[in-house]
Amino acid sequence: MKLTEHFTLEELTRSDTARVKKMNNTPSVADSANLLKLCQQILEPIREAYGHPIQISSGYRSPKVNAAVGGAKTSQHQKGEAADITCSATSKAQLFHLIKSLIERKKIYVGQLIWEYGSEHEPGWIHISLPRINKPNNQILYLYSK
Repeated sequence: MKLTEHFTLEELTRSDTARVKKMNNTPSVADSANLLKLCQQILEPIREAYGHPIQISSGYRSPKVNAAVGGAKTSQHQKGEAADITCSATSKAQLFHLIKSLIERKKIYVGQLIWEYGSEHEPGWIHISLPRINKPNNQILYLYSK
């Protein structure tokens, strides 16, 4: 099911862990609505500015799938409010800096943009989430080993 021009519900709910372990990873109606909002308000504007495909490495995760992959107990992935993304047209570092620029120029409003793992030169992937209620937003964080 197409959520926006470049993103589908299937790619945002795909999980190798769920498939291998035969776990249900079907989002609720509310979680699906959040995935739509994530695509419309964040992922699609990033894709438009980037001009190249963006791959979703992790989108929605049911609480069981989230636990199986070692996700945080409060992960926004469990509500359809976050995605981990990668790219192949440029470096992930270039994509991260483009997203950071979109946030700084107020083109998108996010909960968190996180440079996840990898190194100080290249993230393993990029985490992006919808704004959160009663928590800081537009946070730009770096999580890697030196």
